[in-house]
Amino acid sequence: MAPLSIVVITGMSGSGKSVALHALEDAGYYCVDNLPPELVGAFLELEREAETRQLAIAIDVRSASSLHMVPAQLRKLTDQGLEVELLFLDANTQTLVHRFSETRRRHPLSRPDAKDQHRALVDAIELERELLGELRERAHVIDTSLIRSAQLQGYVKSLISAPASQLTLVFESFAFKRGIPLDADFVFDVRMLPNPHYEPGLRALTGRDGPVIDYLRGHDAVARMLAHIQQFIGSWLDDLARDHRSYVTVAVGCTGGQHRSVYLAEALTRHFAANWITLTRHRELDALRG
Repeated sequence: MAPLSIVVITGMSGSGKSVALHALEDAGYYCVDNLPPELVGAFLELEREAETRQLAIAIDVRSASSLHMVPAQLRKLTDQGLEVELLFLDANTQTLVHRFSETRRRHPLSRPDAKDQHRALVDAIELERELLGELRERAHVIDTSLIRSAQLQGYVKSLISAPASQLTLVFESFAFKRGIPLDADFVFDVRMLPNPHYEPGLRALTGRDGPVIDYLRGHDAVARMLAHIQQFIGSWLDDLARDHRSYVTVAVGCTGGQHRSVYLAEALTRHFAANWITLTRHRELDALRG
């Protein structure tokens, strides 16, 4: 019988935890939202008796008084031989404020009696970041600030399909003009490389298209940048794996997130796929497809 697989989802209020849970439910997971940490052990025992094989548990700041219990609980489950993945959904403060204002929902930590409700909301978000800081450090982070629900669902499904016991490399392209991804462990700026955007025949294409690939391969600077990133990441992978990291996100950014960063993210994926589990995300391109 396959071991029990557990995905724990946490993160900022308004960052998309319900969307992630729906994705896991679609993937066959039995999902529970807002389970108090002190009940996790008892709940798992019940599900073991029921022979449930895939569980997803959402824990958030509504259980603030017992959040400190979660890291030790996760270590205990791992020591028992269970497959445990911790996903943290994040978004920048401006995005979270906009989402709460748009939906007219109250933040769980907000003070309804505050005179300045905008300031109270920002303060509540920053307090939540502080309370969830330790969990974020231990988790694979997904930045939902600029992605659609369909993108988030796709990202979650791709992550849970990778073997939990091995280090997974996530190569992500992005546009600097839309901000650096909050989920990046390493960020590489490739804006100094030749830009296909200024070639009329290439502007409408992407870094996945043959003419753009040929253009970028024809420049020594691009090859040198690719080699340097490969060397840097490759030299630290064994150390990261020994540190019991489940995921490492390498973000590559150019101006528009269409050509150079896409090409390099794809090339890095191909290079490391021979020896490591790899995933590719294109923040800007994926948004267009969604």
